[in-house]
Amino acid sequence: MYVVTGMTCSHCVEAVRSEISGIPGVTDVQVDLADGRVTVAADPVPSAAAVRAAVEAAGYELAG
Repeated sequence: MYVVTGMTCSHCVEAVRSEISGIPGVTDVQVDLADGRVTVAADPVPSAAAVRAAVEAAGYELAG
C-alpha cells in the first residue's frame, strides 16, 4: 500500500491508476481518492522506485 498526495478528483485517480498499471507485472490498482491510498496487485511486486516513478509521471508524489 502506498499513499499518494495531491490527488483531488477522479481524473487524478485515473492518471495514477493508468501510470501504475503500466508497470510490468501489475494486475490491479485500487486508488482511494479520499485518503490517497493506492493498493497494487502484481507478480512480481514492483520496486518502490518503479511505483514512485509512475506516480511522479502522473504528476503526483508518494508520501513518505
